[in-house]
Amino acid sequence: MVSEILLVTCAALPDGEPEGRLLLDALAERGVRARWVAWDDPEVDWTDADLVAVRATWDYDARLAEFLAWSQRIEAAGARVLNGHRVFAWNTDKAYLTALADAGVAVVPTIVVDGEEALPAAIAEFGRAVVKPRTAAGGRGVVVFDLVAGGPTDLDESRLDMGPWVVQPLVESIHTEGEWSVYVLGGAAVSAARKLPADGDIRVHEEYGGRTSAAEVTVGHGDLALAAVDAAQELLDCRIPYARVDQMRLADGSLAVSELEVTEPGLYLDHLPGNAEAFADPVVAELRGGVSQGG
Repeated sequence: MVSEILLVTCAALPDGEPEGRLLLDALAERGVRARWVAWDDPEVDWTDADLVAVRATWDYDARLAEFLAWSQRIEAAGARVLNGHRVFAWNTDKAYLTALADAGVAVVPTIVVDGEEALPAAIAEFGRAVVKPRTAAGGRGVVVFDLVAGGPTDLDESRLDMGPWVVQPLVESIHTEGEWSVYVLGGAAVSAARKLPADGDIRVHEEYGGRTSAAEVTVGHGDLALAAVDAAQELLDCRIPYARVDQMRLADGSLAVSELEVTEPGLYLDHLPGNAEAFADPVVAELRGGVSQGG
């Protein structure tokens, strides 16, 4: 029988991420049938597939409790989910960055803030600070406070989405070098993209005018990406067959992790088409190895 993998997306993207057909083709070439399905489609029988791979569930941040309940429910019913519910629950709260830092990974300095009363002190810690919701995707909810440039000393809470939040320094290299995304697929750093924001912005996402281009995986970027994934695997006591590790260069010239995406990392297939085959290989290996990632 031909194996089937369900590639999970959201209702707004029925064909998955941009150039998602490349994933279907790459899996078909390896003798695996795949199709895109929305995570909240009540008609999908998740246990009927041989493997479930979350790919483009890019509405999860507004529906986190529902999304996590879905992943827990289908695993409990017997679905084999790559990375899996426990990984998703950990990774969809940006407080995971502090866990990585505690594990010795170089991470953009991050302060976790639960209540509004603690925000002013956290922002003042950096002077130029970026505030993000602890659960967010696609650059949504990001607010910059610049006390150094004579910005307001009183926190304008109207600019913020609902908390809790993480607060980080504004990393100035975002305007010159940008942010790097390194893909760790099947335990190897296989590709990278470089992302730059539009003038006057810090968000690198294309919907905000950001620009993305293919890049080489340097030794430094690759080593940091592997270290981040290794630390996450150790913390969660499971294998993570696919991940994207976003990185920025700090003022002292060192690299630091800005995000570790192990829930639904976009593969930038429109810029890195080779990621389709690089993703398909470890996924098929997991399928044929019979190992579940859910935990």
